[in-house]
Amino acid sequence: MMIDNERELIAQLMKGDDYAFRRLIAQYHSLMLNIARAIAGDTFADDVVQEAWVSVYRNIVNFEQRSSLKTWLLTIVSNQAKARLRKESRQVSLDQLDGETPGSYLDGTHFKKNGHWQQSVPRWNNESPESLLEEQQLQRCINRTLDLLPSAQKAAFILRDIEQQSFDDICNILSVSAANVRVLVHRARLTLMQVIDRYQETGSC
Repeated sequence: MMIDNERELIAQLMKGDDYAFRRLIAQYHSLMLNIARAIAGDTFADDVVQEAWVSVYRNIVNFEQRSSLKTWLLTIVSNQAKARLRKESRQVSLDQLDGETPGSYLDGTHFKKNGHWQQSVPRWNNESPESLLEEQQLQRCINRTLDLLPSAQKAAFILRDIEQQSFDDICNILSVSAANVRVLVHRARLTLMQVIDRYQETGSC
């Protein structure tokens, strides 16, 4: 049986169709795992996602479709991840904007008080940023940097720049204000820009 669109998929899920649920898992499990890792870390991510799927299975009949199915799933896994952190007595506030390091693009050296660059944006020698990103070594640097980002920044960046979620949806998924979502994404982007710039200059992370 083929399921052509989200509305039909939701209808089949609400009927308890096993094929529809397997398709849902196949489509979104990796993304949910990425969000769980970003918020709760590798240690708890697998358990968080399993708990999230149990919650989805139990509550799909109550899904009111006020958001997309994807946004609903990511909200569930985000809530599960934060609940797991509370259970482990590791209180984390996603509104806490941490992660500044001396000498980075975020420490004031590169920006004026009004938020503008002190100097022009660094220019890369390659023909385009896209050609830089194709280099395997740089990609490894970027992946390593993503892993080291504060959880809030990593989650916001994945949702916005990789998954193309709207700012409103990210606010709902992470339970943070619109202003903080924009700051989190901005900081993550600047950190990655710093990695790209340093790689261009030195050939290493």
